[in-house]
Amino acid sequence: MPISTFMRKEIKFMLSTEQYEALLPEIHRYMQPDKFCIGGKDYGIYNIYYDTPDDYLIRTSLEKPAYKEKLRLRSYSSPAQPTDKVFLEIKKKVEGIVTKRRVTMTLAEAEDYLLSRRKPANTDKYLQKQIFAELDVFLSHFPVVPKQYISYQRSAFFGKEDPEFRLTIDRQITERRYDLNLSHPNGGAQIIAPNQRLMEVKIADAMPLWLSRCLAEMQIYKISFSKYGAAYERYIRAKLYNEGYFRKPAAPAITRTINPHFAKKGKMLHV
Repeated sequence: MPISTFMRKEIKFMLSTEQYEALLPEIHRYMQPDKFCIGGKDYGIYNIYYDTPDDYLIRTSLEKPAYKEKLRLRSYSSPAQPTDKVFLEIKKKVEGIVTKRRVTMTLAEAEDYLLSRRKPANTDKYLQKQIFAELDVFLSHFPVVPKQYISYQRSAFFGKEDPEFRLTIDRQITERRYDLNLSHPNGGAQIIAPNQRLMEVKIADAMPLWLSRCLAEMQIYKISFSKYGAAYERYIRAKLYNEGYFRKPAAPAITRTINPHFAKKGKMLHV
């Protein structure tokens, strides 16, 4: 049972099609596609996020606390079969530093563990026991259930000179809050525009100078963006609209100056 641990900073940027196409040659100049980008193509990542029935984990995360954590089940195939390999990940962020620890199981084993806490038979190694202990503590504190599906197509790269430096570019970020099982086919609503790409720079130390220069020249600026957070906010907006808390505007509001007196004082009227 392979095991992985990660500790790094994750800096995010939203790229337009033009920015993406301009930056890509520089990425290829300094970085290599990872082994999953077969033939230079991107690949699918499919996730189920677990949360409490009242969405405590994502609500807390959106408040941007110094410490936050999340639990997700990840597959690289869709629909996943019971015997397919999946990754159960516990991800924590402390003062901007991301730590991710995960164990590998079959989909059937992962679902059984999440329901009954029964661990797969081959979990006798020290690190496996340690991560399962962390998962047990997390699950004892939070009575989680499947709450959010998120998938996307990813291109991933690592530095030619520094293999620890990683960069990913995601498109077609898709979410749904039904069919919350990796055995269901991919599908749902997209949460970024078709002409957008979400780029994540994953570093243990400083960003490479070549990338800093490219970002400055192309006017690409970092953003705060959470896939799960964006999906949850979309769900809340739709829920409030459906329950009649506000009306969906027919068109964007127009701002006009109504008379010279208000114009001089900088007062505007939204109509």
